[in-house]
Amino acid sequence: MTSNSWADFQAAEPGLAETVQERFEQYKHHVLATLRKDGSPRVTGLEVTFRSGELWLGMMPGSRKAQDLKRDPRFALQANPGADDSMGGGDVRIAGRAVEVTDPGEKARFVAEVKPPEPFHLFRVDLGEVVQTYVDGEELVVRTWQPGAAVRTQRRR
Repeated sequence: MTSNSWADFQAAEPGLAETVQERFEQYKHHVLATLRKDGSPRVTGLEVTFRSGELWLGMMPGSRKAQDLKRDPRFALQANPGADDSMGGGDVRIAGRAVEVTDPGEKARFVAEVKPPEPFHLFRVDLGEVVQTYVDGEELVVRTWQPGAAVRTQRRR
């Protein structure tokens, strides 16, 4: 299976990657959607970290969202829309697979750099799709990137 890291996305589409990362870094908390055992969605809050060419998801041990991702790694992540209706940078979301980091050395490097509360689950994001939606004049613009393809832009009135 191939991996689609944040660095891969940055290399393929640097402008969109910068816009999306800035949008996520604008606020601390975002919304993560995972799948429960029965296949129904679970939506929870989450902090994200961009570091070393990867997008990281950290979670408290035994949390429902961590259990969901260990069972089924598919997820969607929605950037915090902000305190008002300005939506600076547009609406951005990411979907993909969360790969749990179990290597002690890799996890120790993350701890040394980020200093998260321990213990915790750490997941690296394998990107499947990145979407930015914004308004341009009278049009709604939707920009979508998927691995191996150029950004697709759709405009709607």
